[in-house]
Amino acid sequence: MDNSGKEKEAIQLMADADKRVKSSGSFLGGMFGGGPQKVEEACEMYCRAANMFKMAKNWSAAGSAFCKAARLHMQLQNKHDCATSFIDAGNAFKKSDPNEAIKCLNAAIDIYTDMGRFTIAAKHHISIAEIYESELVDIEKAIAHYEQAADYYKGEESNSSANKCLLKVGGYCAQLEQYQRAIEIYEQVGANTMDNPLLKYSAKEYFFKASLCHFIVDELNAKIAVEKYEEMFPAFSDSRECKLLKKLLEAHEEQNCDAFTEAVKDYDAISRLDQWHTALLLRIKKTIQGDEGDLK
Repeated sequence: MDNSGKEKEAIQLMADADKRVKSSGSFLGGMFGGGPQKVEEACEMYCRAANMFKMAKNWSAAGSAFCKAARLHMQLQNKHDCATSFIDAGNAFKKSDPNEAIKCLNAAIDIYTDMGRFTIAAKHHISIAEIYESELVDIEKAIAHYEQAADYYKGEESNSSANKCLLKVGGYCAQLEQYQRAIEIYEQVGANTMDNPLLKYSAKEYFFKASLCHFIVDELNAKIAVEKYEEMFPAFSDSRECKLLKKLLEAHEEQNCDAFTEAVKDYDAISRLDQWHTALLLRIKKTIQGDEGDLK
């Protein structure tokens, strides 16, 4: 379907809206009291134009039109509408200009936090984190936004949402070799979930991840940590993860590369290890003398 007509119509609407905004601030507009009404009409026209630009897949123009609407809503003290328009602008810019999308989402977040709407602010911090993850590949900034989202969720007692954000942070911290921070997160989330009947199955996974982070730092630390987790969460002792850790610790102590690789292979044959686990296990294996550097 050809939407070029929509784009022309949108450009015309934008021009008409611009005229309304100019005349709302003019001497005559002020004298006859049509100012605010003209601004409201212009707002509506910018939004309509933005939606037409979206139909024509001109994401940049759509984002700019929503931004114009947002600024007018702010002028009219319509905070909620202003934030919504900034979100619409951010969503359009995501498809054309990630940096501009982040600016718009941050503008909306400022409004929502000012209104005390922390849960919705947290949701948009996650959107920004995802842009940093996939579009701009700036993991440090992604971490900062996931942490901020987790803080807001915690403040609103949305603990499972906070945990999801923290687990993202933990995963990235381990990748960036910030092991202590990763351990703190996995232990915290593990402790939060082990008493919850619906979530306790996941706790063994978090204690497993914390143990691997300990293991990279120091073998003795890992031994002590595994014992601590078994004591805290007896179900951990019977888990395949715990049994694997004990085999790996034994192989590491004996500096036996083959036994280490064999233990990983046996585990992986039943429960596939993802990229994150594999990367950490390789780092641990490299501390064994005479290691060839793979897990095959």
